[in-house]
Amino acid sequence: MTPCRDLHPAHGRPADRATLLLAMLTTVVACASEPPTTSPQELELAVPERFASTPADASASPAGALTGPWWRTFGDARLERLVERALVDNRDLRGAFARLEAMAAARTIAGAPFWPELDAGLAAERQRRVFIGFPFGGGGVPSTTFTQYGLTLSAQWELDVWGRIRAGESAAIADQQVALADFQGARASLVAQVCKAWFATIEAQQQVQLANATVAAFRATADDVRARFRRGVRPALDVHLASTNLANAEASLAQRHDQLARARRQLDVLVGRYPTGDQDAGDTLPQQLPNVPVGLPSELLQRRPDLIAAERQVAAAGCRVDEARASLYPRLSLTASAGTSSLELEDLVDDDFRVWSLGANLLEPIFRGGALEAAVDRQQALRDAALADYGGKVLRAFAEVEDVLTTGSRIDERLTQLAAAARHAARARDLARTRYEGGLTDFLAVADTQRQAFTAESARLAVARARLENRIDLHLALGGGFGPTATGETP
Repeated sequence: MTPCRDLHPAHGRPADRATLLLAMLTTVVACASEPPTTSPQELELAVPERFASTPADASASPAGALTGPWWRTFGDARLERLVERALVDNRDLRGAFARLEAMAAARTIAGAPFWPELDAGLAAERQRRVFIGFPFGGGGVPSTTFTQYGLTLSAQWELDVWGRIRAGESAAIADQQVALADFQGARASLVAQVCKAWFATIEAQQQVQLANATVAAFRATADDVRARFRRGVRPALDVHLASTNLANAEASLAQRHDQLARARRQLDVLVGRYPTGDQDAGDTLPQQLPNVPVGLPSELLQRRPDLIAAERQVAAAGCRVDEARASLYPRLSLTASAGTSSLELEDLVDDDFRVWSLGANLLEPIFRGGALEAAVDRQQALRDAALADYGGKVLRAFAEVEDVLTTGSRIDERLTQLAAAARHAARARDLARTRYEGGLTDFLAVADTQRQAFTAESARLAVARARLENRIDLHLALGGGFGPTATGETP
């Protein structure tokens, strides 16, 4: 197996980091030797042919479903630009990418023992020896001083007879694939956060506009009531009620401004900007959303990054079981060295001064106090635990999809009813004001209908945003876009 060394980009800031990341991901898959996959039958789960909560307006077949980046289905060009910027500049995503690079390096380290180790050395040593007790004439202790040079080339290679090293490398590859799936999950999560923050900002701006209009309406009403009170037409109670409504509306406006500033700052952080809070969003939320295709629950196993990561963890654990079993058998290593040794530097390239050695080493573990057998049992238990964890995550993923589909249907119903409630409340407010001006009702009805109209419209705006967030959650739960070919696309 040829090791994949170019698994990450060169140091420095890439011109287009998002494109470079995707190219890197493709390289990882292309040059890695896939560890064995986990069979869905091992999960022992009965998976239905379709989700139980599929909405009534779902597409008849997933073949015509959406396959592009799902955030583009909202039809907001400014949102698309923010997503692209976040994929380049978000700090958390950069950290996830760095961890992916670390796993690529760990995979290379794990596979290195599969190849011979070569070392070259150049040594120079100067010595002085004394000859004590030798019967040389003259005074003092006789001595000699000399310099010795050495040039060596050594090699060591463990023959992977039982596949221990190969199993360790396969486990490292699976670990790298786990990191890759985690990175893809981080990308998808980031896109979802940007979309939610964008829609939260739009809704906050709409709430500010509604609060401003409400304050203006309540102020006009309060002024009118005071004028009527001064003329002796209305009692002081009406003045206090109108003033109460106005003060509450102004307090609500201050709260809405605070919510808008927070939403804008959150959006700044997600796209890698200093949180100045001056990010402006649109005035309207998307109204039309594509229908949800039928889809198959089993597709989640190949689409959701967290399930892909969990399956690869099972694969890594299985490879480590093989590695532990191979450690029970003998290890065969070959060693070789060659070089020259001389008292003169120029003689290092002379064949007359060459030295060499060859060797073989066979190491058979005989007694380790049961440690090697226990290591096999431990890895097998860890593999069983990883498989159980994988099955649990699959069940939770199915539940998430079912919950989001069910919630989506209920949100649509709520939005329809709240829109009707807002229309009726606005009509009731106008009628109450007309009747009040005609002296046919008291101000209590006016104050009550004004509050109801404001509350109903505010609730409608909040649920309209919740509807979009539910669609975002659905994309996350399904692992991307709706189309069956969406597995290889960006998040």
